[in-house]
Amino acid sequence: MPAIPIIMPQLGESIAEATIVKIAVKPGEMVEADQDVLEVETNKAVMTVTSPCGGKVTNWVVEAQQSYAVGAVLGYLEATAEEAARVGLDAPSPTQVADESGETNGHDEPGSAAAPGTGKKDRVKPTVRGLPVPAHAAGASYLSPRMRARMAELGLHAADLAGVAGSGAAGRVTIEDFEKFISQIEQNKMTPASTMRVAVADAMRRSWTRPLATVALPINLNPVLAHRKAQEPKPGPALYALRALALALAENSAPAGRLVGNRIVHPRAIDVGFAVEAEDGVLVPVLRAVDKVPLMELTPQYNELVELARQRRLPPNATGGSIATVTNFGTFGLTWATPIPLPEQTLVLGLGAGRLQPWWDAAEGKFIPVMEANMTLSFDHRVLDGGGAGRMLTRIAALLAEPDKL
Repeated sequence: MPAIPIIMPQLGESIAEATIVKIAVKPGEMVEADQDVLEVETNKAVMTVTSPCGGKVTNWVVEAQQSYAVGAVLGYLEATAEEAARVGLDAPSPTQVADESGETNGHDEPGSAAAPGTGKKDRVKPTVRGLPVPAHAAGASYLSPRMRARMAELGLHAADLAGVAGSGAAGRVTIEDFEKFISQIEQNKMTPASTMRVAVADAMRRSWTRPLATVALPINLNPVLAHRKAQEPKPGPALYALRALALALAENSAPAGRLVGNRIVHPRAIDVGFAVEAEDGVLVPVLRAVDKVPLMELTPQYNELVELARQRRLPPNATGGSIATVTNFGTFGLTWATPIPLPEQTLVLGLGAGRLQPWWDAAEGKFIPVMEANMTLSFDHRVLDGGGAGRMLTRIAALLAEPDKL
C-alpha cells in the first residue's frame, strides 16, 4: 500500500520552521483525514499538523523539541490506494526507499527531512510555489569557519548572500553554493562602490537586524509656512520638525531610549541629527541640546551644517551621538516613505512633500484648502509600540501647529 508523507505545512507567511511540541499519535494507530497528529510551536503560536488522509501511522522521522523546516517530511501514513488516489497523493513506501538505497540508519539527523530508514537527507520542498527564492532556503544563517574566512577575504557580509538558495542541510548555504554565486556575479558588469556607499550599506544592514515599524499622520503645514514667511533667515521645514521632535522628547525621552539586554538606556541629552544628501550617500549632521535652543537660534547653525555636509567637511563635534534623526524626503517630491533609523538610534521622523488638500474647518462649517504633508515616525518596535509612537507623532503635530512656541 502507498506510504503517504506527512509534511510540515506552511504555518504562516513569515514562518520558515516549527518545533515539534507533542507527537499525538503513535506508530501503528489509525487516523482519519485532517485529524490532529502533531503539535508544533512557531515563534508566534502553537499549532497542529493534521493527517493528509485516512490510514495507519507507520513511523515518525522527527523528534520532540527539535525544529524542522516548512516542507520537511515528518512521518508516513500507510493508506489504501483508493484513499491515496482520492486526495491525489502518491509516494514510494518507506520500505521501498530503504531497499533501493541499500542503506539503513536508525538515527536521522534532527532538523533534516530524511527518508525513514536512511541516513540521507532530502532537499526540503517548499509548499508555496513561484517564489523567487525557495521558501525553505535559510540563506547564510549559519556560516562555517571556512565560509567566514572566504567571505572575509572578499569583504562580504551575510546580507550579501540574502538571495542565495542553499543546497546544504535545512537549506544552508554551502561553500560550493557560495563559490557558484561568486562566479555568476563576476560575469556581470561591476563598478566599485564608494566609501560613502559602503558605509551607508553597513549602517542599514545593522539597522535592519531590529524589528522596525512606521506610523504616519497627515499634518497641516499652513501655520509653519506662514511663520517661516515672516522669518529671516528662514528655517527649513525639516528644522521645524526637528525642533518639535526635540521638545516632544524633552517631555518624554523614553521613546528615544535604546534597548540593551533587558534594560532601556535613556538619552542624556536631546541631540538630534538630520539627513543631508551628499555625493553617493547621506550624511547626518547633529544639533546638540535642541530642546534648549529656540528655533531662530538654531537656523544659522542648521544652514551651516547643511553646507558642510554637502561638502563632506563636517567637524567631529557635529557627528555621532544623536538620539534620533529627521529626514525631509519631501524634497524629492515624495509624499510617503518609511525611513530606517540609524543603528544607534530608535527613531527617525520623516516629512513628505506638501500638497493642497481640502480640510474641514469646524468653525466655518466648510472645507478649506490647506497645504497638507504626511509625517512619518519609524521606530524600533522592541522599545516602542504603535500606541506610544502614535502619541509621540500626535504631540509633534500639535507643536508644529503653534510654530511661535518653537
